[in-house]
Amino acid sequence: MVGKSGVAEEGGAAAAAAVRRWVEAGGGRLVMDGGLATELEANGADLNDPLWSAKCLLSSPHLVRKVHLDYLEAGANIIITASYQATIQGFESKGFSKEQSEDLLAKSVEIAREARDMFLKEHSDRPIQHPILVAASIGSYGAYLADGSEYSGDYGEAGTLEFLKDFHKRRLEVLAEAGPDLIAFETIPNKLEAQAYVELLDECNISIPAWFSFNSKDGVHIVSGDSLIECATIANGCSKVGAVGINCTPPRFIHGLILSIRKVTDKPILIYPNSGERYDAEKKEWVESTGVSDGDFVSYVNEWCKDGAVLIGGCCRTTPNTIKAISRSLNQRHSSLHLPVA
Repeated sequence: MVGKSGVAEEGGAAAAAAVRRWVEAGGGRLVMDGGLATELEANGADLNDPLWSAKCLLSSPHLVRKVHLDYLEAGANIIITASYQATIQGFESKGFSKEQSEDLLAKSVEIAREARDMFLKEHSDRPIQHPILVAASIGSYGAYLADGSEYSGDYGEAGTLEFLKDFHKRRLEVLAEAGPDLIAFETIPNKLEAQAYVELLDECNISIPAWFSFNSKDGVHIVSGDSLIECATIANGCSKVGAVGINCTPPRFIHGLILSIRKVTDKPILIYPNSGERYDAEKKEWVESTGVSDGDFVSYVNEWCKDGAVLIGGCCRTTPNTIKAISRSLNQRHSSLHLPVA
């Protein structure tokens, strides 16, 4: 049987191969989108809510669609759904039934797929040659708590393997059934949650390729203090994980983190850092003037490619302008590598 992503359900062994085929079809690199919440706010959305960007699935789905389209126009090959902080438990806390909550989760994928269809239709006069993929985002338990613990990985008494599996299980199933091309486990803050995801992928018989993306604040460990190498080893051991990488981490740390990941896996590596600004978990806001400009951000791209990253984009506080600059830089690099020999 072939899953909706086109990956045969052979225990998921084709996950990394599927990602490599997409990368090859994209000319050796794929561009990911940038900060969804950043752009939603720039378009007038009020995200002061525990649901964060997922609030727009309720109040302004048209804005989510617009932001997806803006990133596609900027050159993104992969758009990530507005489900990072969307959970059944979170929607139920707002008074929605379980069925309604599951429908809202699926809606995040539907909106992204609609944006892709609109983009392809708009450009039907010059067919797009590279892949355009939809990745269903799954944020950590800490993202649901909206208390900053996604940046510490400290869940207290809730931090048990079985609790985390129970929390994420139905959410994973609903998002997979909605038909994305990829499942994006993002901003994973501790080793235990990575292990929970691995077990769920097997137990739920998920046939869609997944990626695991960790975050770091020191360039060596993930935010909980767990070893990145140990976490990447967990991801490498799961045949259903097609790519491993880093997100929501300052650009200055990425070089060393890629080299650490490469020590334990040959799966495709993905990198989508934040702008380098510092997040104040108490005030729940980004501290301005602590990050890098789009130009400085993009200056790292060639280095990350040389290090082995093949999927590159941005996370919090990056914009379509950042992604446009990344796409341009990667296209220039691709052209320079294929110049005719005199």
